[in-house]
Amino acid sequence: MTREEARLQQVRDSLRDSSASRTAHWQRWGPYLSERQWGTVREDYSATGEAWEYFPHDRARSRAYRWGEDGIAGISDNHQRLCFAIALWNGEDTILKERMFGLTGNQGNHGEDVKEYYFYLDNTPTHSYMKCLYKYPQQAFPYQQLVEENQRRSRQDLEYELLDTGIFAGDRYFDVFVEYAKNSPEDIAIQVSIVNRGAEAKTLHLLPTLWFRNTWSWNSHQEQPMLKVVKSDSDFSVIEAIHPTLENRWLYCDGETELLFTNNETNFEKLFGTSNASPYVKDGINDYIVEGRKAAVNPNRIGTKSAAHYTLKIGAGETKTVRLRLSDSPSLIQPFDTQFDEILQTRLSEADEFYHRICPFSISEDERNVQRQAFAGMLWSKQYYYYVVHEWLKGDPQNPSPPAERRHGRNREWIHLFNDDILSMPDKWEYPWFAAWDLAFHVIPLAAIDPDFAKRQLSRLTREWYMHPNGQLPAYEWAFSDVNPPVHAWATMRVYQIERKMYGRADTNFLERVFQKLLLNFTWWVNRKDAEGNNVFQGGFLGLDNIGVFDRSAELPTGGRINQADGTSWMGMYCLNMLAIALELAKVDSTYEDIASKFFEHFLYIADAIDGIGKTEISLWDEVDGFYYDALHLPNGDRLPLKVRSMVGLIPLFAVQTLEPEMLQRLPGFKRRMEWFIRNRPDLRQNVACMESPGVGARRLLAIAYREKLQRILKRILDESEFLSPYGIRAVSKFHESHPYVFETNGYQYRVDYEPAESSTGMFGGNSNWRGPVWFPVNYLIIESLQKFHHYFGDDFKVECPTGSGRMMTLWEVAFELSQRLVRIFLEDSSHKRPVYGGIEKFQTDPHWHDLILFHEYFHGDIGAGIGASHQTGWTGLVAKLIQQCGEYRDRSTSNSKCPEAQAQPLTV
Repeated sequence: MTREEARLQQVRDSLRDSSASRTAHWQRWGPYLSERQWGTVREDYSATGEAWEYFPHDRARSRAYRWGEDGIAGISDNHQRLCFAIALWNGEDTILKERMFGLTGNQGNHGEDVKEYYFYLDNTPTHSYMKCLYKYPQQAFPYQQLVEENQRRSRQDLEYELLDTGIFAGDRYFDVFVEYAKNSPEDIAIQVSIVNRGAEAKTLHLLPTLWFRNTWSWNSHQEQPMLKVVKSDSDFSVIEAIHPTLENRWLYCDGETELLFTNNETNFEKLFGTSNASPYVKDGINDYIVEGRKAAVNPNRIGTKSAAHYTLKIGAGETKTVRLRLSDSPSLIQPFDTQFDEILQTRLSEADEFYHRICPFSISEDERNVQRQAFAGMLWSKQYYYYVVHEWLKGDPQNPSPPAERRHGRNREWIHLFNDDILSMPDKWEYPWFAAWDLAFHVIPLAAIDPDFAKRQLSRLTREWYMHPNGQLPAYEWAFSDVNPPVHAWATMRVYQIERKMYGRADTNFLERVFQKLLLNFTWWVNRKDAEGNNVFQGGFLGLDNIGVFDRSAELPTGGRINQADGTSWMGMYCLNMLAIALELAKVDSTYEDIASKFFEHFLYIADAIDGIGKTEISLWDEVDGFYYDALHLPNGDRLPLKVRSMVGLIPLFAVQTLEPEMLQRLPGFKRRMEWFIRNRPDLRQNVACMESPGVGARRLLAIAYREKLQRILKRILDESEFLSPYGIRAVSKFHESHPYVFETNGYQYRVDYEPAESSTGMFGGNSNWRGPVWFPVNYLIIESLQKFHHYFGDDFKVECPTGSGRMMTLWEVAFELSQRLVRIFLEDSSHKRPVYGGIEKFQTDPHWHDLILFHEYFHGDIGAGIGASHQTGWTGLVAKLIQQCGEYRDRSTSNSKCPEAQAQPLTV
């Protein structure tokens, strides 16, 4: 067990024994600040629900947040009572750089977009070591230029990025590295190293900032905390933090520094023209530094927000370092002696040890660098998420009542929702709120490094203060009632399997706890999203932004409804995932055999329905094209296939499960009912993978797409002129580049074109595009599905890959090929360029940028360039797991033994 694993074991023990929490709460402090709290639904108290406009970036420095805090490279405790982050001023900007800037959803020509460069370099699950980098320009930050130029551009134009402004020309910027290393759970060494990359000496104002989240302005009964100076001399200064529910903390600041204090309270005078209760408000330190207003900070040096002001003259190419220490000890005599450096070096060394334990395989240094940053991004993207819908709708006693319109507006059906947890975010700037189906993919790489945290994430989503009483899971804060793909049973089983394989722990208690709640969610799907009870589903949006002919969440221009190939297939997959969990639980509790039989039968009904249910519907399978399509069900009873070759038609592959003969022998009740159904309902088994013909090792197979359909779909998937990109599987076939799908109704034309990059429409905000780019989550599911099919068919079943190449591969080899293509997005090619950065010269050639990796939301379908949210290490962090799998497979192939997953455990890859 590595030192980091030993700390994780202490965390596990402390959760079982509350008396251990004082000495073993290694995860109390972490990177839990958001990158953006402004512009969120939580902070929106408008009548119209226009969150971006109600609380824009320009108000963030002056207005106290209600539900959370943001900051640069920041940390907080797990309830975000006390926060720490850095602020910067280059002497040119009109405001302090306290938080990341970006365009709102209405300002950007492709939706919201952060306009800063920052990188998550390292992190461990206990946050015992963390490192990130922020690149701060030395000239005035071009806020207005970025807004105006992007507003001028159309959706057909590229986004205008910070690099495009020329502000980094001549390397006139600072690299600001921030490192954290825990000496103990409550004693944190903090080091800020600043490098002047320019050719001239420059002055930088560094302001490490400590503040309390404002909880007192909303509740008169809340006792107000306080920050105050307890020591200030040429050696070091100390700020004491006193909070009613958090033990006192002390921030030690190395060297001689100016200490500034104000209050984390709204500047009502500036924003609303009314008087302030105190002259010391949230933007006081900003006004003191930038405007020189001495009266803006409290001369008594007390308050609820404070900063140590370091004025650093940094020569060309020079590095200057500032050291701080946030501790539970009030009497560190020498906080910055040699022990400080030892803490940093020891924790870094332990991080190296831990990640080598996670991936001990023979991968390249470039792969290891990408994987390490992917894991770092997953861990830095944790966030304290606080949102109590009932209080948000009702308003606070200390403030004016919200507009009456809110009672009929957003999220009004979710008054039970009470979120107060550390959650994995898709992206802490673009999406600083949990997204249910994203989270199901986050937990896969997280399970490899911290299975307990991964399990807590899935448990949270299914708890009664998250899940709706009717069984629906909350989607995301903009619309909790939106419908996302039901992938949580899959994620639950995968986390269970990953922990069992890597750590030898089979947590059936977790499996059972989540399974019981997912039964409610499954029932919600069956009752709410199957309009006529025919096992054909209409999930609506399903997270696949902008992929179809119509907005599937809105009323159709034709009337009627869409029978969804993907919605129905997701439910087929859901059935099989629930079946797999029930069978696993039946090993220790035979009553689960009955439940397993229920999901077995329900899957057969769904699989039969997707191929047409008698005279009432048309098949969603097109025999001529060899592909699955949505079907439009018109009010007059007509049914029309919507022949778009898209990811919608590939999702039926996800509904696949193998049954082991040993398991069937061990569970005779389930086996008996299964065989009865096979004998007595031939009408249902005819459209399903054959349950009577055993595969490799006498296995049985359940799948929507059996051998012939699988072969026909794969012919399109592996065709480079259709779905197969050099960098994975495209969301829409390239066929539609020259053959757009067009649907005309009521004198209006609806169409789907192949769009490999940004969206050309404003559907779903315009910042996402499923009409051609490569998306990691569905690519990952395709890979897993092919591995499962190979588990059944074995090495004798081969397909041409790529189509037309004459090169025949087993399905395992195809899965490995797709994995490599996805990983290739981030790796150097033969010309030492990374596809993820496309034509961005700075990233491709500059040594101070080249090895820094951004994990985008999705990727260009032809060239692999990163698009969309630039820090969505959430589901794109799956690349860390793919690198691990590829490394293991290569090592085992080299040792002339078959990959164990291909022999016995395909689901534990």
